[in-house]
Amino acid sequence: MKKIFGAGFAAAVLAFGAINSAVAGHAAPDPSHVQGQIMVKFRDKAGAAGALRQHGLNEGPAIGDTGAHLIKVPAGKELQLIEALSRNPVVEYAEPDHAVTAATADEYFPRQYALQNTGQPYTNTKGDLKIAGGKADADVDAVEAWGVTTGLTTGGGIKVAVLDSGVANDNPDIHPKVVAHANFTNGETGDDNYGHGTHVSGIVAATKDNTIGVAGTCPGCTILDGKVLNDSGVGSSSSLASGIDWAMNNGAKVINMSLGVRSSRTLEAAINNAWNKGAVLVAAAGNGGNQTKIYPGAYPNVIAVAATDNADVKASLSTYGASWVDIAAPGVNVYSTFPNHTFVLGTQNSRSLGYDVGNGTSMSSAIVAGVAAMVWSSHPEVDQKAIRTYVESTADTIAGTGTYWANGRVNACKAVGGKCS
Repeated sequence: MKKIFGAGFAAAVLAFGAINSAVAGHAAPDPSHVQGQIMVKFRDKAGAAGALRQHGLNEGPAIGDTGAHLIKVPAGKELQLIEALSRNPVVEYAEPDHAVTAATADEYFPRQYALQNTGQPYTNTKGDLKIAGGKADADVDAVEAWGVTTGLTTGGGIKVAVLDSGVANDNPDIHPKVVAHANFTNGETGDDNYGHGTHVSGIVAATKDNTIGVAGTCPGCTILDGKVLNDSGVGSSSSLASGIDWAMNNGAKVINMSLGVRSSRTLEAAINNAWNKGAVLVAAAGNGGNQTKIYPGAYPNVIAVAATDNADVKASLSTYGASWVDIAAPGVNVYSTFPNHTFVLGTQNSRSLGYDVGNGTSMSSAIVAGVAAMVWSSHPEVDQKAIRTYVESTADTIAGTGTYWANGRVNACKAVGGKCS
């Protein structure tokens, strides 16, 4: 058996273990309000400029017809400036620009910055890893996209094939989304005892608003669970090619491959067959921190995905190169599902049962796969080429675009044609 390397396996194991604790003494920003701006309404508009100038501030745009204005302030000084401005007689009121959270009942949704980033700090499940707040709106605008579609169609959820280490039978947030399963490994059970496939699948399609756990990027989607990696995170080119063929025979609209392997003619043929039959294929770019091509991501008919963090900066672990990496998505400390039984990545890296953070382009690939599936549900009349174009052309241009990746960081809302903030 050939060991598949890169984003999904050997490198993913390293990535899952390469989490650094927050630096002591650095105060976390208040997640209850948006950093760097406040809302102010003036009694005397003529005195507004002078009142702001006293604090080194400038006038800002009106907030609709409310009479209030959005004022840019130094991050971390919001409450201090609100208090100072409130004492000025020309100010009717000054208040924080409170963070609006999604109407979701999922317990850990506030930790899912990839879907909605208000600059919130959070922790891992055990609470021993403190993750500093990032950049507000450095996310994929999933909540706004859900106003258009969650991946549901009249025929059911869009089918996303996750070719990985399986989906845990005992995680109720993701296992019920599995509509078909096949095992392409030798002598393994169908369950996920490695942990990677469950984490990836949860990022794609975990159930939303069920009071537990997390929400998937495409929460209305369903999963085709193709186990191509054994319980040590190892597979073969032939098992992956067989998994791709199985996925197409079972109605996959999107195939996610959070893994890497050396190029082979057989694998490329399977990729091209799936593309020609109408599937969108997505794969991790790899966790080498260099520009070395990883397959299947580097094949022309696959969307290769690099990783960013919660400040919209390229993850240090991410493989990159705009000549072949197509797009980026969050891949650092991404919160998702894990097995509720002992699993390899848990014992190697002290991961909690049920839910925890993970790192790597594996996570990024899963997000883009979920976005592609939502685009299918919002544009069912188009072909796979158009779906890929929607995903790539609507990405947000961030630092590294054109250098680290050809397009920007994926934006689900823009991709599905929603009203985006």
